[in-house]
Amino acid sequence: MNNLSKITTSQKPWLLLAASALCLELSALYFQYVLDLAPCIMCVYQRLAILAIFSAGAIGALGHNNIFARTLAYVLWGTGAIWGLIIAVEHVEMQENSGSLFFSCEFIPNFPTWAPLHEWLPFLFEATGDCGEISWQFFNYSMPQWMIVVYALFAVTFTAVLINRLACAKKP
Repeated sequence: MNNLSKITTSQKPWLLLAASALCLELSALYFQYVLDLAPCIMCVYQRLAILAIFSAGAIGALGHNNIFARTLAYVLWGTGAIWGLIIAVEHVEMQENSGSLFFSCEFIPNFPTWAPLHEWLPFLFEATGDCGEISWQFFNYSMPQWMIVVYALFAVTFTAVLINRLACAKKP
């Protein structure tokens, strides 16, 4: 348990976290610009959650020896993983109930007025697709269903590392 606790004080695990999130962001851009799949608003929010996880990895890699940097990295990692999981589950519900009037998605992201990411970085955060449309599947699972798996893995890993870190910090 002590080894798992010490893992976040070294740079390599944080780099692995950043690299995995970067690969997911690049995959999203590949699906959008090479395979011509239009991202919906829920996809855009999930991209932002992955960006939070990437930022956590980058901050943790750069500041792995600094408690404040690691704390910020933990907050970003946990927020990105849990928020992304919630959004992915909601996205799957929208796809399963696409004919219902209760489940519909917006076309303009609900970003704060002080940070209109869809205007600053439209190539990454502009929504042009429909949330209910299933335009890609792998092993009969849609993109949001796969993202549930991805975010669950990030969330479980985050929880295990954080609990272990807190448990080992309390020991004398």
